[in-house]
Amino acid sequence: MLSYLMRRIAYALPIALAVSLVCFLLVHLAPGDPVNAIVSPDAPPEMVQQVREQYGLDRPLPVQFGVWLSHVLRGDFGRSLASGKPVLQEIGPALANTFRLSLVASAIGFAAGCLLGTAAARFRDRWPDKLVIAVSAGGVSVPHYWLGMLLVVVFSVTLNLLPAMGAGSGSQAWAWDWDHLQYLLLPALTLSIIPMGIIARTVRGVVIDIVQQEFVTTLRAKGLARRRVALHVLKNAAPAVLSIMGLQLGYLMGGSILVETVFSWPGTGYLLNGAIFQRDIPLLQGTILLLALIFVALNLVVDLLQALLDPRIQRA
Repeated sequence: MLSYLMRRIAYALPIALAVSLVCFLLVHLAPGDPVNAIVSPDAPPEMVQQVREQYGLDRPLPVQFGVWLSHVLRGDFGRSLASGKPVLQEIGPALANTFRLSLVASAIGFAAGCLLGTAAARFRDRWPDKLVIAVSAGGVSVPHYWLGMLLVVVFSVTLNLLPAMGAGSGSQAWAWDWDHLQYLLLPALTLSIIPMGIIARTVRGVVIDIVQQEFVTTLRAKGLARRRVALHVLKNAAPAVLSIMGLQLGYLMGGSILVETVFSWPGTGYLLNGAIFQRDIPLLQGTILLLALIFVALNLVVDLLQALLDPRIQRA
């Protein structure tokens, strides 16, 4: 297991380096001048040039990348051009909010997806199976922002049951009491729809494939109880389903920008949206890099969990 862990870490390091390079290039190649986030458009050219030299924006891109990467490796992501605060100080609260939102959304999506997928496999080619397939297809196809606005209209405007925007007020804005949790329900439900559809279809396909294998027929022929047979099926389905869950959790962490914008949820997506319009390059780079590294780390954790569930993977 230790050798497998070292191999996976060795694979992850060049991926992380490539991610940092792509992140740097995408931000810098986007149109717009980041100096506009600091000085006014009618500022004299001397002031613009001074600011450009102060932030190292006058250097060639390879030099800027080397300087930025060396600072990142020391834990220094720079300072936001708009607020002047350290980037990590800006990202910390937003990342905590996004993690909380993703955790609730993944719990809803994964639980519902596993139940629907198992039910569809149990009643294969019957009406419950067709209903689950239709619901899964609809969940994957529905745009996040449209569903979010629809939920706001129904639960906030029409029924007046849940707040439409924000994350609560006060120093306990990350608390799990109802006063703050009610702000989380609509965006979490919106984010959970796509993972639910993907997990449901994956679980259905994997369970149907495993049930048709010879070892399941042998277990049934030996008179093993249906519950015990189901446990063996679920154990063999776990590695494949776990892989999809890990990818979806990473997607929820990094792909919630539209949902957070619709609900004004103060997470990394909302932070990125503001940084894009302000052309705040250090904040953009730091946020995107952290989200990408979290995604790489999640894949590493999923690989290790798969190896624990199925030791054959360690020999691959």
